[in-house]
Amino acid sequence: MAIATRAARLRTSSTGEPLRPDANGSPRERLTALAFIAPALLGFAVFYFWPTLRGFYFSFTEYDVFNAPVWVGLDNYRAVLEDAVFWNSMKVTVLYVVINIGTQTVLALLLAVLLHRLTRSVLVRSVIVLPYLISNVVVALVFYWMLDAQIGIANQFLGWLGVDPVAFFGDQNWAIPTIALVNTWRHLGYTALLLFAGMLMIPGTVYEAGRVDGASEWQMFWRITLPLLRPVLALVLVITVIGSFQAFDTVAVTTSGGPAEASNVIQYYIFDLAFQRYQFGYASAVSVVLFLILTIVAFFQLRLMRADQSDMA
Repeated sequence: MAIATRAARLRTSSTGEPLRPDANGSPRERLTALAFIAPALLGFAVFYFWPTLRGFYFSFTEYDVFNAPVWVGLDNYRAVLEDAVFWNSMKVTVLYVVINIGTQTVLALLLAVLLHRLTRSVLVRSVIVLPYLISNVVVALVFYWMLDAQIGIANQFLGWLGVDPVAFFGDQNWAIPTIALVNTWRHLGYTALLLFAGMLMIPGTVYEAGRVDGASEWQMFWRITLPLLRPVLALVLVITVIGSFQAFDTVAVTTSGGPAEASNVIQYYIFDLAFQRYQFGYASAVSVVLFLILTIVAFFQLRLMRADQSDMA
């Protein structure tokens, strides 16, 4: 009894109110937490934050690696506004993003709904996400050979159907759609799993109420799943749009920006400026402009889709 009374006193303050644990934890707990996140913070500072600061500085200079940077102020940014290749690269990139995000989002939603409504097998989810685990370069090479105009299996199949060979990566009209669909195939499973995880947070009682009211699966998708999935869908769209604007490796492996700059996406243009022409200052300015564009796009995406609000309440 004495021990219980003493414990009760320790749990109360001098005013009689119960003591609450310190939300920030003890100094030892804070040091332990810092020790766990220190490697990640160090990696972020060395490989992301510091290069970002240097890139921002180089964007105001003329720099070719072999000579010291020369301060030129806003000249690089003025040049970007007058650069026809930059604007063509942005147009090509936007076309790529529209095709990639449009097909990827629709197919991923369909796949996520099938997973949610028909099966939740871990094995099925593992198979679906397998393409995402393959290196982008490997995927690009495999599709490059499969879609080759001369020996590719896809054109062999078209030949059996009596269709002339198609230069999927070598034709100006086909290059970007082909690259976009190749990357859609690779990222589809990952995007579907993100949406599937969002669907798992929707209470099953909501669907039961819909069935009681006589709603079909199609009606429940439009009036229950999609509205309640909106915050997750907004986040997924921001991630996928930013990732699509950074498309590079598939282009580098297959078309190198060709033919006739038809697939010269903005990331490949930055690579060309920096590592082939050694115009690091100008390439940094283009990178900063791209960063600002993506920031604005992400902001309006989140605002228009009301990502901070949920219909769950």
